[in-house]
Amino acid sequence: MDEPLQRIEGPDAAPRQFRYYDIIMAAFVAILLLSNVIGAAKPSYVTLPGGQEWSFGAGVLFFPLSYVIGDVLTEVYGYAHARRVIWMGFAALAFMAFMAWVVVSLPPAKGWPGQEAYEFVFGNSWRIVLASMVAFWVGEFANSIVLARMKVLTKGKHLWTRTIGSTFVGQGLDSLIFYPLAFYGLAGWPPEQLMQVVLSQWAIKTAWEAALTPVTYAVVGSLKRREGVDVYDTGTDFSPFAKGAAKRT
Repeated sequence: MDEPLQRIEGPDAAPRQFRYYDIIMAAFVAILLLSNVIGAAKPSYVTLPGGQEWSFGAGVLFFPLSYVIGDVLTEVYGYAHARRVIWMGFAALAFMAFMAWVVVSLPPAKGWPGQEAYEFVFGNSWRIVLASMVAFWVGEFANSIVLARMKVLTKGKHLWTRTIGSTFVGQGLDSLIFYPLAFYGLAGWPPEQLMQVVLSQWAIKTAWEAALTPVTYAVVGSLKRREGVDVYDTGTDFSPFAKGAAKRT
């Protein structure tokens, strides 16, 4: 049977044991890594009604799910728990980048024909790795901070305004940082295409969040009932480097 919902604020939002927190964190990290491995470096396009081709990054197909999960983390468990997950994701990205470099650098067995293709897929340049990590770090923290602050301002009402609003800010920063930092000046990425990808990523990611609003409502409501809490970040230290959950105002 679900526990009665308990409102938690300020110093009382200190870390506690939750039933599903670790599962949500694992899903967040898995989607983050997959989106960076599978789709981050591939530009694709759709043909508009007038015949014009509009470019977008292939990773946009499922990377926004990490932002949905980030919204759920902040809304249900509070900023301090979301901050921990963001750092876990950042560490996982760093480890993945390091291991990709190690594996690509290993000499292939004699006669193995896949080294060139392997390097193309997994041998991301330092620019792509740096851009991915910086964009993720800035975008995710912006998303979580905006949502947590809006929850206090709206007194927990109108969830859709803070999920979409925080995604608009976080995904905007993510797209504006990643694509120019990773691909500006490279062959195959003319400035006009780069700007199209930035704008389309921003728009599609925000649209994804809006389209998944009913799912977000269902997941947030279910988790709050099952965990028995509703966390408000009143008096929280929003520094990404803070250790505590909150402080008194």
